[in-house]
Amino acid sequence: ENAIAEGLKARKHLGVHSEMFNDAMAELQELGVIDNSRKNYLPGVSVAGFASGQQYLYGFIDHNPGMFFTPYSHVNNPDFIRLNDNMVSVNSAVSVDLTGQVCAECIGPVQYSGSGGGFCFAYGALRSKGGRGILAFASRSKKGMPKIKPILTPGAVVTIPRNYVDYIVTEYGVAHLRGCNVRERCEQLISIAHPDDRAELRKEAQKLFYI
Repeated sequence: ENAIAEGLKARKHLGVHSEMFNDAMAELQELGVIDNSRKNYLPGVSVAGFASGQQYLYGFIDHNPGMFFTPYSHVNNPDFIRLNDNMVSVNSAVSVDLTGQVCAECIGPVQYSGSGGGFCFAYGALRSKGGRGILAFASRSKKGMPKIKPILTPGAVVTIPRNYVDYIVTEYGVAHLRGCNVRERCEQLISIAHPDDRAELRKEAQKLFYI
């Protein structure tokens, strides 16, 4: 998130409608990069469900008229999310299969985290005028396990169905999956997988008759 914030410092008139408000967002708002002036829905305020960060964050939020916190039933509602033109959702994932199915909450059958607002924001962004959905993650886990897999690990759940996945980003590039067939999805996802995983992914994709 800090890297994203650093890359946004040269931008202007950004707005926030997010499940979580964090240190990086507070800094951007304090710098005037986030001013919420061009939001269609609840303009003038950053909208969030909860905050998580350092003491600086809570000092920024305290009695700040530029902040609006609301229950998840509101902030995560795709019908409200989509009202902001050019909405961009940014989420992460535990694993993705070669067709674009996303698991963001478990490792195999073992629950790792909640689903959060991942699907809500992916869906809301796609329904927004000019909206885009982004999934960003490292190509491998901290233990060196591939996150892009031929198929999801048995027992893993689908947090975001492939038809609602737009952009997937790793350190090796960007795959734009919206409107793509299975073969095109495979080729793009293999191209952004870790280089040492690509040959095996291609071999498995051929076994599955994906390519």
